[in-house]
Amino acid sequence: MSFAKATDLLRLAELAAARHMGVALHEIEEEFGVDRRTAQRMTRALEDCFPNVATQTDEQRRKFWTLRGQDARLMLSRGIRDSELAAIEMAIRRAEREGAANEVKALASLRDRLLACMPGPHARRAEADAEAVLEANGFASRPGPQVRSDPHILATIAEALKIPGVLCIAYAGERDNAPRERLVEPYGLLLGTRRYLVAREQDGDGRFRHFRLDRVRAARLEARSFTRDPEFNLDDHAARAFGSYHAEPEYGETVWRFAPSAAAVAREFVFHPRQEMTEEPDGALIVRFHASGWLEMAWHLYQWGDRVEVLAPEGLRALVAGHLRSDFAALP
Repeated sequence: MSFAKATDLLRLAELAAARHMGVALHEIEEEFGVDRRTAQRMTRALEDCFPNVATQTDEQRRKFWTLRGQDARLMLSRGIRDSELAAIEMAIRRAEREGAANEVKALASLRDRLLACMPGPHARRAEADAEAVLEANGFASRPGPQVRSDPHILATIAEALKIPGVLCIAYAGERDNAPRERLVEPYGLLLGTRRYLVAREQDGDGRFRHFRLDRVRAARLEARSFTRDPEFNLDDHAARAFGSYHAEPEYGETVWRFAPSAAAVAREFVFHPRQEMTEEPDGALIVRFHASGWLEMAWHLYQWGDRVEVLAPEGLRALVAGHLRSDFAALP
């Protein structure tokens, strides 16, 4: 049996297991774009491969093939694709952004029940695959300016994140436009104004480095894998910066004070995943977090005009001094 025919048979088994009545010949014809004789051959193959196939006839004397029992559970538990799980995750995050709490709860429950049906190793692989798809492609449409990324390079990185596999990237440094090949072990992507690949160089000093995707001229998946550092957590790593740019010398406590006129709007923002907010007696809002990346902070703070004050660190306070405007028509 060819690969394409095997894939069609698995898809047919999915339909037979997922639908209450099962699947009929006319539905097979529509789904796969085949004629009646081919549809009949597909049902015979289904019966040969899955012993628990049953048939039933409706009032119009149409025959339906159903798949029940252990065969159905096994097929469904192994059949959840990374793209399908990623689609559910994207829907959850869209609903979260739109404040649709009921939809978030329902979709999260569906995702959890699907994963609960899967054997442990398959569930972990599906989650890793879906996360890689999300990391590589973003969560949804992102309005506004952004740096272009080569979709072929993103796809290669996504594949390397799944395995995980060693990548060979042609990378152009900041001062030298001539790309140089580097062998790296990829750990994830940071998505912001610019996108960065978090990776370790093979045979390097063991430090995690950030490679700007707009400077990656080519990427090739090597024929070998690597063992991920079990101590590394991408969320913890990302939290050390305000945006996608990390600058260790700048890391420290950051404190902003939003004027009472801006406090209500600022309260709706998550400036940092580990922020703390406190309200002042006059209605002002104090936001505290630990991070680096003063330049990206300054870019964001500019949008608030003169209704935000940097209390710490002094370096960021000096960077935004003289750029606090009072004539913006609206807050972010």
